[in-house]
Amino acid sequence: MRLYNMSTNLLLVPIPESCDSVMNRDVKIAVLGSSTVGKTALIVRFLTKRFIGDYEANTGNLYSRLVHIEGEQLSLQVQDTPCVQVQGECARFPDLVSRCIHWAEGFILVYSITDYNSYKLIRPLYQNIRRMYPDTKVPVIIVANKSDLLHARQVQTNDGIQLANELGTTFLEISTRENYEDVYDVFQHVYKEVSKLHMNNNGEKRRGSIIPRPKSPNMQDLKRRFKQALSSKVKSGATL
Repeated sequence: MRLYNMSTNLLLVPIPESCDSVMNRDVKIAVLGSSTVGKTALIVRFLTKRFIGDYEANTGNLYSRLVHIEGEQLSLQVQDTPCVQVQGECARFPDLVSRCIHWAEGFILVYSITDYNSYKLIRPLYQNIRRMYPDTKVPVIIVANKSDLLHARQVQTNDGIQLANELGTTFLEISTRENYEDVYDVFQHVYKEVSKLHMNNNGEKRRGSIIPRPKSPNMQDLKRRFKQALSSKVKSGATL
């Protein structure tokens, strides 16, 4: 699933949410899921190509990477979100997570194949996104992480495929630890879908802004008078 070549220019430190971008266009992606599924490891792997297994508690950092596509410089912004908690059959969304969903244009929903509860969280996460975007088909991809830990598997691959089919979204099972290319494909897929959404929205705006120019009544009047004058000359010549 290779889409575009991305530049190697990147910012490795978190940037504040309020930071203003100087790029022509931003692509905003939020990574969502429960604790210990590898959200931060996924983002850092994509940005640096390095795998780091242990992280401090996630407080919701925003990362940015510069990309060049067809000569256009863009800012790819990735929001690492706090963990969503599952309580019984309900999911509790911290305020920061809700704000991130409002902010983002594309979503990566991550669960671990070694944690069935993290898999159960994906459906309410998806439904919450759709409630916030009822009129827009925002891009969403479901990622089953830690596929290298087969001995501890609790969620089968077919479970992820079936869930993605029910929700009408894309599914990938990957190992952030072992395969950078799969991580790259996840972000590339979301980026491409967000770019399509941008182009469609811009096309609708352009079409909506085009106002047909009315025919000038003065020009029509001149044409009518010219025809009348020409007709009179023809009649005069015939009389002579």
